[in-house]
Amino acid sequence: MSTVLEPSAPVNRTLAVGPELQLSGGTHFRVWAPKRKSVEVVLFGADGEPLPNSEPLQSDGDGYFAGTVAQANVGALYKLRLDRGESFPDPGSHFQPQGPHGPSQVVDHRAYRWTDAAWHGIRIRGQVIYELHIGTFTPEGTYESAKRKLPLLKELGITIVEVMPIACFPGKFGWGYDGVNLFAPYAPYGSPDDFRSFVDFAHSIGMAVILDVVYNHLGPDGNYLTQFSDDYFHRDHKTDWGDAIDFDGENSEPVREFFASNVEYWIREYHLDGLRFDATQSIVDRSREHILARMARQAREAAGSREIVLIAENELQEARIARPPERSGYGFDALWNDDYHHAAIVALTGNRAAYYTDYHGSPQEFISAAKYGYLYQGQRYSWQKQRRGEPTLGMEPTAFVTFLENHDQVSNSNSGKRLHQLTSPGRYRALTALSLLGPGTPLLFQGQEFGSSKPFVYFADHNPELAKLVHAGRTDFLAQFPTLNSAEMRRRVPDPALRTTMESCQLDWREWERNAHLVALHRDLLELRRSDPAFRMQSYGKLDGAVLSPQAFVLRYFVEVGLDRLLIVNLGPVLCLHEAPEPLLAPPEGKRWQVLWSSEDPNYGGSGFGQPDTDEGWTIQGESAVVLWPEAISNKQQEISNR
Repeated sequence: MSTVLEPSAPVNRTLAVGPELQLSGGTHFRVWAPKRKSVEVVLFGADGEPLPNSEPLQSDGDGYFAGTVAQANVGALYKLRLDRGESFPDPGSHFQPQGPHGPSQVVDHRAYRWTDAAWHGIRIRGQVIYELHIGTFTPEGTYESAKRKLPLLKELGITIVEVMPIACFPGKFGWGYDGVNLFAPYAPYGSPDDFRSFVDFAHSIGMAVILDVVYNHLGPDGNYLTQFSDDYFHRDHKTDWGDAIDFDGENSEPVREFFASNVEYWIREYHLDGLRFDATQSIVDRSREHILARMARQAREAAGSREIVLIAENELQEARIARPPERSGYGFDALWNDDYHHAAIVALTGNRAAYYTDYHGSPQEFISAAKYGYLYQGQRYSWQKQRRGEPTLGMEPTAFVTFLENHDQVSNSNSGKRLHQLTSPGRYRALTALSLLGPGTPLLFQGQEFGSSKPFVYFADHNPELAKLVHAGRTDFLAQFPTLNSAEMRRRVPDPALRTTMESCQLDWREWERNAHLVALHRDLLELRRSDPAFRMQSYGKLDGAVLSPQAFVLRYFVEVGLDRLLIVNLGPVLCLHEAPEPLLAPPEGKRWQVLWSSEDPNYGGSGFGQPDTDEGWTIQGESAVVLWPEAISNKQQEISNR
């Protein structure tokens, strides 16, 4: 082999680390390995054995090693030999066809012929998100099979597909949150170009794709970063899943560069429309520019003229993440709203254990969530015995992603049952209406739209020793719920390492037709959200609400004079209001409320519906939601009504 670093053949790089094919031939490698004295590229043959010669990389300063290897072309398999000893996969590898312990592979990112030149990206306003896991979304568990289902989601009204993590992780199946090769798409789902094809096709039918990324920790199996540097991980901070990434230590700049480059990589090389950042409360950074702010800035720079959306999960409810930089924020577009979910679970199931303790499922909680996003904005949170949250006043409703299901919440039980299986059909339809017509940014979890009977529980294919620890850890986590803390219930927690556990979560798409009434419910609500000026408005201060009973409430959407909408949700029995001294129920002058939509429509499995606002008072059906619009009445009707 020979290293080529000549003035006539300048190095072409877009990323700080990793392999990059050169226009002049060969591949340029760059890696940060400050604890090593030497780094060599070792190529592997088709038989999986290392070739006899290796090519040394040259010191590039500040602990970096770099060089161009002429024989390393598209498809070349390689590892990096450290200090003439053991060889390891490249930390910046772009593909690991044999998993995280095998050799890395050189990928040509220029080979795929994109067809989305007319696609200009998305903004957060008006979006509807659908979270899916490639491995269980279809029985085949591939990008290609998932792509074939996208037209169904498009027709339903979904605008963004959020893909759970695909950064390479160990084993033949898993959730993806234990990724270890952050630049390498998980091989069992398909090739890098297969993922590109998935994104490209989504764009062709008018759908966006965002990716769930994990920057708070790395998985325990196949994580070789410490072979290159001891400065990747924080010595003073731990997460629930392992060592925290060191973003603010003495030697943290190359670490910051590594992870910020990963953000750029996904946006630029895979044309993604944004990212969802996992558990950002576990990302500790005391730097002048928080790493999340840097990632947001570099992500938008990588997107160029395309619009992208950045969403964070943040258990601490740090609203600053979704504020613009000019308001001392990090520049994200939205945050997951767990408060809304927790209130909904209490209202639908009565479960107030563990992290549901501080919620009542009351009408006022839903009104406040609709108006202000988070419920906890600095008040004491008894479950954690501390204050929780930051003020959100003035933040647009689009900044709060609302959901009844997501991957975590469905799985946080020993059975992984879906929410429609845990409550009454009427209540489920009513809160589905609130979620999809509310002013926040709604999210559905795979199969929710057709009432999937399949559970979603935790699964991860690890080596036997680690698998036992993972199973025990999962069991201990669920034990925070008293009903799951008995010896019998602990024994019932599904073993994450069993393939049958994963297979039990694969969607049965025959249920799309079988449960057509639920598909119709979601489709009609999303069409109403898209077409009606009140529900597509999503503007701060344009909504108010009032409690009508211990289980019923009204939201009034202020559009313009005479065009308001009412959304009434009743999670209790039929409610008769012979007197209704609530101004929000008053119709606009010269008009009367008429039913625009009802969750009790027989097309959705309901029992039928009537007019709630009559001259005798209000009658609101039990366990239902209804949308009312103002219809003009004649002078004669007005005279009769006034008698």
